[in-house]
Amino acid sequence: MPDFSHEIALASRGHTRVAGVDEAGRGPLAGPVCAAAVILPPSFSSPLLDDSKKLTKKRREVLYDEITGNAEIIWAVGLVEAPEIDEINILRATHRAMGLALDALSEKPDIALIDGLPVKGLSLPHEALVKGDGLSLSIAAASVIAKVTRDRIMANIDQEFPEYGFIRHQGYGTREHLESLRKHGPCRHHRRSFQPVSQLTLPL
Repeated sequence: MPDFSHEIALASRGHTRVAGVDEAGRGPLAGPVCAAAVILPPSFSSPLLDDSKKLTKKRREVLYDEITGNAEIIWAVGLVEAPEIDEINILRATHRAMGLALDALSEKPDIALIDGLPVKGLSLPHEALVKGDGLSLSIAAASVIAKVTRDRIMANIDQEFPEYGFIRHQGYGTREHLESLRKHGPCRHHRRSFQPVSQLTLPL
């Protein structure tokens, strides 16, 4: 289970305000990539908080409400939509979403803990933790915020384009989604640079 050991280590080096950062939506064929940044108070405790991928949807929703409803927790999200993903590629779009989330925090952190590999171009120092969402409570909190935020966005897109079934697969390349793509062609939320979307020539 994630804990505060990495945050405590950073605090011992003078970094008293640490933001955990994670993203959701790098792999789907449609929708935005979403990143979240979260600064937890040292007193925060949650026996249920873990990497969002290990949690049920119901548990993620409960934790989302717990985190966002706590006045002591500072959090923000950053989004990069499909057209920009196609323009700059998914890696740079993910890094941009992380930067947007950090810049949107109401209080500037001293340092960020990033899930994954180092990120170029962030506006503040950071340390990268591979599989950090299972190691750091701050990153785990960010993973929940990013995942729930993106799932809610995909639910709204599903209402706009119900023929693709986004509510069920969140834009990932499931058999249902691929069949819908072959039948209807891509919509404006599809990432045109991703295969197999890039192989389709049907208009919006």
